[in-house]
Amino acid sequence: MQRVYFDNAATTPLDHEVLEAMMPYLTTHFGNPSSIYSYGRESRLAVENARKTVARILNAHPAEIFFTSGGTESSNTAISAAIRDLGCRHIISSPIEHHATLHTVEHMHCTGEASLSYVKVLPNGHIDLEDLERLLSESEEKTLVTLMHANNEIGNITDLHAVGNICKKYNAIFHSDTVQTVGHFPFDLRNTPVHFVTGAGHKFHGPKGVGILYINENVKIKPFINGGSQERNMRAGTENLYGIVGFAKALEIATTNYEKESAHINGLKLYMHDQLKKHIKGVAFNGDTLGKSLYTVLSVSFPKTEKSEMLLFNLDINHICASGGSACTSGADAGSHVIRAINNNPNQVTVRFSFSKQNTKEEIDTVVEKLKEVI
Repeated sequence: MQRVYFDNAATTPLDHEVLEAMMPYLTTHFGNPSSIYSYGRESRLAVENARKTVARILNAHPAEIFFTSGGTESSNTAISAAIRDLGCRHIISSPIEHHATLHTVEHMHCTGEASLSYVKVLPNGHIDLEDLERLLSESEEKTLVTLMHANNEIGNITDLHAVGNICKKYNAIFHSDTVQTVGHFPFDLRNTPVHFVTGAGHKFHGPKGVGILYINENVKIKPFINGGSQERNMRAGTENLYGIVGFAKALEIATTNYEKESAHINGLKLYMHDQLKKHIKGVAFNGDTLGKSLYTVLSVSFPKTEKSEMLLFNLDINHICASGGSACTSGADAGSHVIRAINNNPNQVTVRFSFSKQNTKEEIDTVVEKLKEVI
């Protein structure tokens, strides 16, 4: 039986054009970008061309783009730097952030480096901007605000301009985890009031193990990883050359085909939403599903029965890949902190379906049929 892969928010399949762009750097162009002879210079050129490509697409300056090992490292770097280098002594975040942010701010709080406040989350999963403004107005110390652009479990999108302008008003530093949106939405960083944003190649058909951190040119921080002088003294360690080339290529393809592919994927999401409503009694959706939401993510709650408790397991047996809230907790049955924060209903089982350009309506029909059997 054909496998149906509906967990694209966890990772996406590598695009064949991206693999082609990476291959020379896995084979003939193997030089260390820090070496001064021709082999090294070829590699250095590839890294800098990738940086220019990424900067052009995100409308940033190449000097503001730093390559990392992925979204987690990028967020850790930004949050640590805001506390240690930029003088922030108070952090405002939300209870529904990705663990890369949540665990980092909790760590900073536990070590006594910063106090920590959580902004209220509305029942539809959106951040309460009035509460954010209240927290900032009451804060007596320099503050870091870290709020994700789009939630990886329920898909809700936060308005970066609205948050950024509130931060500006109170002279706060603003970091946004944009891992689910870089490669999925157009960015104009020159005209966005944000200090740090992040990206991960494997969320838009690029390779795993490579990401970016955008650091606004007005922000001066120290390295998170020390050693050599790579990434303009900002990140020591030999660059992930083929990963960087793959990241830039994947971002280029995603940007070129954005209109067509986002319309296709959004169509799949709406189709699945309607089919589930039509065929499964008591089904509910989490977040602002049909409003300000990622076109790639559909978070569904099914009524809890003896059968549906084993839902993910049953889907897996039938070669259907989906996740319970977030892939990061798929092995542990701790449940999802995001779902708990917005919809703490013990009589529901939540599954996240997330789509890519490679999925089809036929696959949705297959999954809905299977769900009807299983539930």
